[in-house]
Amino acid sequence: MPETLELAPGEVREAVASLRADWDMLLSVHGCDYLPAEPRLGVHYELISMTRLERLHVKTRLTIEQAEAGELHSVVDIYPSANAHEREVFDFFGVRFTGHPDLKRILMPDDYVGYPQRRDFPVGGEPVLFTFNEHETPRWYE
Repeated sequence: MPETLELAPGEVREAVASLRADWDMLLSVHGCDYLPAEPRLGVHYELISMTRLERLHVKTRLTIEQAEAGELHSVVDIYPSANAHEREVFDFFGVRFTGHPDLKRILMPDDYVGYPQRRDFPVGGEPVLFTFNEHETPRWYE
């Protein structure tokens, strides 16, 4: 089981920068919603040392207000592989990374409202068009 550092949002960037010399790669940055617990949103970083073959997790928790205010700083300039990962966490959880070079939606449409991986996001969605119901379901272009 990898070791885990649990840090406040304001400490993550400095900690990751100091770990860069010993931890070669950032494997992933992913989000998590801990509803009903507070702070509700989590951002997890997974680092790996190729020389020692060890992993290290860096975790932080944010309230919705902190996430939307951009209290978590980007680590793209430290680990360039964080670019798409941070965009995905923003896209699905609404965590704004201050200092990210191109923070915009990566998988959802630009005009999409909401963050679909949050636990309070409504379950359901748009009807799926199959051949058996194609005459009952309105077409997207109508």
